[in-house]
Amino acid sequence: MAFTCSRASSTSSFTATRLLVSVFVLGWASRTCFGFGSYGFDIQHRFSDPVKAILGSDELPEKGSAKYYAAMAHRDRLIRGRHLSTADETTPLTFVDGNDTYRIGAFGHLHYANVSVGTPRTSYLVALDTGSDLLWLPCDCSSCVRGLKLSNGDVIEFEIYSPNTSSTSKKVSCNSTYCEQPQHCASAASDCHYKIEYLSNNTSSTGVLVEDVLHLTTDDAKQKDVNARIAFGCGKEQTGIFLNGAAPNGLLGLGMDNVSIPSILASQGLASNSFSMCFGRDGSGRISFGDNGSLDQAETPFNLKNRRAYPTYNITITQIAIGESVTDLEFYAIFDSGTSFTYLNDPAYTQITENFNSALKNKQRSKDSSLPFEYCYDISPNQTVNLTLKGGKQYSLLDPLVVIANEDGKTMFYCLGIVKSGDVNIIGQNFMTGYRVIFDRERMVLGWKESDCYNVEDTVTLPVTKSKSPAASPAATINPEATAGSTNTSHIPPPNYSPKLNSFACALTVVLFVLFAIV
Repeated sequence: MAFTCSRASSTSSFTATRLLVSVFVLGWASRTCFGFGSYGFDIQHRFSDPVKAILGSDELPEKGSAKYYAAMAHRDRLIRGRHLSTADETTPLTFVDGNDTYRIGAFGHLHYANVSVGTPRTSYLVALDTGSDLLWLPCDCSSCVRGLKLSNGDVIEFEIYSPNTSSTSKKVSCNSTYCEQPQHCASAASDCHYKIEYLSNNTSSTGVLVEDVLHLTTDDAKQKDVNARIAFGCGKEQTGIFLNGAAPNGLLGLGMDNVSIPSILASQGLASNSFSMCFGRDGSGRISFGDNGSLDQAETPFNLKNRRAYPTYNITITQIAIGESVTDLEFYAIFDSGTSFTYLNDPAYTQITENFNSALKNKQRSKDSSLPFEYCYDISPNQTVNLTLKGGKQYSLLDPLVVIANEDGKTMFYCLGIVKSGDVNIIGQNFMTGYRVIFDRERMVLGWKESDCYNVEDTVTLPVTKSKSPAASPAATINPEATAGSTNTSHIPPPNYSPKLNSFACALTVVLFVLFAIV
């Protein structure tokens, strides 16, 4: 178990809170054509009932209340650092297993998943982050969160990884291909150390790199186990907001670097180098490795010219349409699932908010300094907002509003869900809800299509070929965009297009090849 709950001398498990899995796996013919399909598992929002049952809800304001939105915006700024501050601010396979001041410990990252690592397998409730790369787990730690005590006396105890208790664990030495900076090592046989410094002030994870087994399983009648050997961080020391619960049981980075889980699975021939994230309105959702989306999805290319400065999922927006009003305006934006709301700086922020407001007959409410949103209304605005992305496809904001409710859950008013940013544009989770978003790192495109998160009929999974070389090794110090320092030199895999084949096409290819050989 990733966690236990005890009160006095009694201990009870949280098996009821284990994440559900709903997955699809390619047929035999597709697997024989050089690869499986995709690896999928459920994800849960921090405010969903399963996660609240695990991490508690003592300090959480009522969802949908003004305090809730103020707290989530405060959490975004803590997680993402100064970039969100303003000048005037004060097949798939699945993983087996009260006052006005709000501490980050009550919120942490937005979405979590249960991952199972090691032998015997042990589960960890990890936070998901598209803004960083490395998976790290609390490990033989001198400074980490070992448990949470709730106000009712219950104690939630987290699993702590240890290489000594897993028979399949192996430390990564400095002469390993996983260690990119052996010059910092005392000898070739020394352990390979890592340190990640995040944007949040004084927030970091430090430790050594280890290898172990990540447990996956096909979700078919055979329930075939698939064990992927991965490299990850044995996090011996966490600092900053990690000690207040931002990622109490580990963090799974989903960035573009070769040390990320999507890259490792692709390098081992287990999935194509692509994954999807889908966010349901009920707080649940899905992440699926190897998912290349559907043939009819909309797409836009990632910005590759500045990928050392922006080694995350950075795209270009070229046009803004508010109702019938269309404005040409080109700017960069990062798709970041780890940010609650959408943050825009000027001129994009002013262009959207003022055009939205001027198109309405509804009178704008007086500004409330306790809320992160400037534009609020007593009557729900019936106005469409569409963004045109590079390549010409429209990204429609399915629900650009947030609903502010009282403690009884009764709607009080509505706000445009955009917050003014200091110097970075981020499309946050509120504008991804209702979409399956595809992060295709082989073709270097972002794809999207409306989805309820569980309809996988249109999903395309690509055949994959096992790489002849291991995944690029993590550097001793890794600094992705969501970490401190944007001038990192970590390797980002180049585009690598694979033709889209479904199971039938793959099987037909095999049959034709055999017949041709016989003739």
